[in-house]
Amino acid sequence: MNERKIIHIDCDCFYAAVEMRDNPAYRDVPIAIGGAPDSRGVIATCNYPARAFGVHSAMPSAQAKRLCPALKIIPGRMAVYRQVSSQVMDIFRRYADTIEPLSLDEAFLDVTEAAQVVGSATAIAQQIRSAVAMEVGITVSAGVAPNKFVAKVASDWHKPNGLFVVRPEELDVFSAALPVRKIPGVGPVSAQRLAAQGIETCADLRVYTADQLLHMFGRLGESLIKRRYGLDDRPVQSQRARKSVSVETTFDNDMNLAAIHAYSVPDLLMQLHARWQKLTSKYVISGLVVKLKFADFTQLTRERAGEGINVEGFQQLLAQAYSSGSADQQRAGARLVGLGLKLRQREGQRQLCLFEINC
Repeated sequence: MNERKIIHIDCDCFYAAVEMRDNPAYRDVPIAIGGAPDSRGVIATCNYPARAFGVHSAMPSAQAKRLCPALKIIPGRMAVYRQVSSQVMDIFRRYADTIEPLSLDEAFLDVTEAAQVVGSATAIAQQIRSAVAMEVGITVSAGVAPNKFVAKVASDWHKPNGLFVVRPEELDVFSAALPVRKIPGVGPVSAQRLAAQGIETCADLRVYTADQLLHMFGRLGESLIKRRYGLDDRPVQSQRARKSVSVETTFDNDMNLAAIHAYSVPDLLMQLHARWQKLTSKYVISGLVVKLKFADFTQLTRERAGEGINVEGFQQLLAQAYSSGSADQQRAGARLVGLGLKLRQREGQRQLCLFEINC
């Protein structure tokens, strides 16, 4: 495993970087890509001058403007971002046969064989960063390591426009010092549980046996066992299986459950069906998922097994989520609703019913 050479490359504040490239007047002022603050917009990303004020992605645009009154919020240009992403990915393909895109602006590259020709994975990462800067006009940060987990952590080490390398012989020491929140799957709640056991770093995890970690943390323990030593045997995969597809909407005004059922669910179902139709040749539906965000930004999700896009199933899940809110939350209503499908890869060619409404 330590013979592999993996690079994780992440474009720096991608959407904002494209806007700054195309409009030099934006380069030294705080900008963000997102919805208007007077229409309950949300920030998708922002540049580093904006981040200095505490602005970050997923923040309500109105809150971002309060933190940074000079913030210029720009509507996104997804067609342009996709075109730029394609340029960046084309550069990656010059250096690696196996590329695993994670989104428009980041990817894993397995350069094990290419490094034998070029000389090192570090040299390849440097060449890629230079090519993107010269040909595309934006910057990227890169992490080089023997595996995907550490490479992704390393790419964030010297952001923006940085490069960080973790060599095989450095893997043990580097991973020991990592905060446990760097481990995939460790969110705020899990981090609190770990902290309650006195676990702050991967080194702290190492005092426990594998059985103890499994007993204390269940499925999360499986990840903790390997990641505490910086180990990750996942290959870089050019084709990754989807696990879900979803749609969501943020309301102009908070809605109660009856209004959500009447006005939002039908439109969201049409959008979800359209997305699902593009995936039917490769996947089958294994479950339904709903997301509900109350006016106070408390978010709840509910899911159930199922093999079709079932209106009643979504309505029941939404009712469960809504009723889980406090009395005050229910009175205030919801600001966002999302519907999703859990997917698994199709093994045979049996055609499942898409809509169970009329089946």
